[in-house]
Order: sequence, then C-alpha cells, then structure tokens
Amino acid sequence: MPALIFDCDGVLADTERDGHLPAFNQTFKEFAVPVHWSDTDYAEKVKIGGGKERMASILTPELAAEIGLSDDPADWSDTIAQWHKRKTAIYTERVAAGVMPARPGILRITTDAAGAGWTLAVASTSAEASVRAVLEHAVGEELASRFAVFAGDVVPAKKPAPDIYLHALRELALDPDQAVVIEDSANGLQAALAAGLRTLVTVSSYTAEEDFSGASLVVSSLGDPDAAPITVVSNPLGLETGPYVRLSDIESILTSPNQEIR
Repeated sequence: MPALIFDCDGVLADTERDGHLPAFNQTFKEFAVPVHWSDTDYAEKVKIGGGKERMASILTPELAAEIGLSDDPADWSDTIAQWHKRKTAIYTERVAAGVMPARPGILRITTDAAGAGWTLAVASTSAEASVRAVLEHAVGEELASRFAVFAGDVVPAKKPAPDIYLHALRELALDPDQAVVIEDSANGLQAALAAGLRTLVTVSSYTAEEDFSGASLVVSSLGDPDAAPITVVSNPLGLETGPYVRLSDIESILTSPNQEIR
C-alpha cells in the first residue's frame, strides 16, 4: 500500500513560533541561562536540525563559564540533555493546552488516506514525546494510533541528512517510490529528496522564503473546502490543483516519474 509520511513541526501544526520558541525561552529562564531568543533569532535557529543542537548552539566558552560549566565542551552534553528534557515537558504542556491547532487540511487528508488504506507515519527529529503530543492533538487519539512514529534520537544525524527518512523506509519495509513526504522546510525537503522520496511542501511561518527546488508541489497549506483557497507557490509537475490539496493530488505526485522532480 502507498504511504504518507509527515514531518511534525510546521506540518502537523505551526509549532515553532507558538510552541518551541516560548518553551526554549522558559527553559533558559528556569535554568538561569542569560539567553532569550527573539522571533528574529529563532528564525535562524530553526535552520539547525534538532532541539538539543539548537540549545548547544548558544554554548560558548564564555557563557559556559558564566553559568558554572566546565571549559570542556565534551562535558556539556549532560547539561544540554537536562535543558532539553525540561523544554520538552514545557512544550508538551503547551500542546495539551491547545495553543497550537492543527494546520489546515491535516485531519482531512489523514482521514482520507486512512480510509483508502494508506500507511501513515511521522518522521521527525524532534523529541518523540513532543511529536506524539502534537500528532494526537492534530488528528485525535484514535487516528493517531494508526501512525508509525519515528522521532528524536532514533538516528544519529538530523535533517538535512536523510537518516530519519531512510530509517522510516526500512522500518515500514517500503521502497521510496511507495511514499510521499509532506514537509515544510528546506532542511526537511533535502532530507526527503536524499532518501529518494517525492515531497509536497506546505510552507510554515519561518520557511516561506526558503529554497524548495526539487519539491513536487509547494503550497501555503493543504487547505480545506470551507476555508480560503490555498496559494500554489510552485507546481513543477503541472498538477491541476484546486482550492485545496486532495488525496488524489498526492496520488498524482506518487505516480509521477521521479526524475521529473529532481
């Protein structure tokens, strides 16, 4: 059966601005780290794959000395892990509070795909607890149980490396030609393409200006019948898209020759 593999952050919900950013900043405050990322700061940090890696990016020898860490970067990993554990808890609380609604079309597309017998999965380098929380909030507990979830440190290299998608393909026993990925960032797109996967991009708040060369279709969102029409940013396959993305559009992407989207 065909498969639909979703990224999490920015795809299932617009989690970065309303979820991850405030969770990072609250964590820094609780641990007395003199760092507070602005919206502009975070627009750069989202280009770094992985929450631990984003946190590690603040640690200079000067800051480490200021907050009482050793001068050896090899000793910082336990501290970063503690920060990230707390950040994940804060973020999960925000998800449960309903501050991040699902992006348009997510529930509709996943419901249609499940009904048509598609394999459903999420492949993300965010913490697994965070991913599962967002997924359940976006599609409901019953539909979320249909998903395979591949997340966190299950692979050593974060996006744009293809590792998370290659891992998902192995675990699902799929050939790349059997799956379509939905991503929102250039890093995610490059990871999917490097794994040989056709990719639909729904741009999110921090990624609208990124380079999505190689995507099969780039749109503002998946859209819904009762909402404003979507904006088609790029349509290299010449799909006859309507005011929202349908499962049949994704089927057309899946059956297109792979060389057309490279």
